[in-house]
Amino acid sequence: MNEPLVIACPHCHGRSRVPGDRLAAAPQCGHCHQPLFTGHPVTLGVDGFDAHADRSELPLLVDFWAPWCGPCQMMAPHFERAAGVLEPQVRLAKVDTQAQPTLGQRYNIRSIPTLVLFRSGREIARQSGALDANGIVRWTRQQLGG
Repeated sequence: MNEPLVIACPHCHGRSRVPGDRLAAAPQCGHCHQPLFTGHPVTLGVDGFDAHADRSELPLLVDFWAPWCGPCQMMAPHFERAAGVLEPQVRLAKVDTQAQPTLGQRYNIRSIPTLVLFRSGREIARQSGALDANGIVRWTRQQLGG
C-alpha cells in the first residue's frame, strides 16, 4: 500500500500527504513538523473536527463524552490504550460534548459515551456505552472490515 494518504495533523490540523507504506515510520506534519501520530487520542473541537472527519483519508474513531459521566471516566484509559494499538491505521479523537455542544448536536449524540466511526467524511458505525480497550479495538476493526 504505497498509495499516498492525506492525513490531518493532531497538532495544527493541517493536512499532509504520506505514502501508505510510510505510516508506521513516524511521519511528521509538513506544516508544523510535529509527529502525525502520537499513540494518544486527539482532543477535537469545532475548529479542527472537519479536518479529521471530512478532509483526512484516515478513518476517525470519536469518543463523545462529558466530564461528569462516570462510564465516560471509566472508559477513558481504555480509549487511550486503544489509540496506541489502532494508530497509525485509525485516528482516535475525543469530543467533550459539554464543552462542544455543537458537535454533540450535529451528530445527534443522545447518550454518552458514544463511539462514532467516520470514513471519508461519513459516519459508518456507532456504539453507545463503555467498552474496554480490547472491545474498542475489536469493534473498530470489525467495522472497518479487518
